[in-house]
Amino acid sequence: MALVLRLQRRADFLRAARLGRKWAMPGLVVQAVATPPARARDDTLRLGFTASRKVGGAVLRNRAKRRLREAARLILVPRAEPGYDYVLIGRPQTVDRPFTALLQDLQTALKRLGRYRSAEGGQAPAEPSENGTRTP
Repeated sequence: MALVLRLQRRADFLRAARLGRKWAMPGLVVQAVATPPARARDDTLRLGFTASRKVGGAVLRNRAKRRLREAARLILVPRAEPGYDYVLIGRPQTVDRPFTALLQDLQTALKRLGRYRSAEGGQAPAEPSENGTRTP
């Protein structure tokens, strides 16, 4: 499993927006850019989460980012190609979209960006139910 780090510096987010590829889905936008050589490691994913005021007030923005973090934990961490920085951007629909649809949006965006890895002989992660809990 890849080591997961968080993007926290504004420069990293701006770099992803400027140099990275992006794919927009109804529930989110995903940006992917290769990790800079100075910070790169073979088995590292760097993740960033953001939501603008277009999503809503602080409560809604925080809810959108929480949902994006959980979706990243379930889909991005086990399936995304390491060595890249990923920025997940919340949209107004992120808050109300069914969680399974949000997961599907993330998976589709990763595939369209060419950064989706299939299971490497391992078991696929447990799919969450409609309320967000995992089912065996």
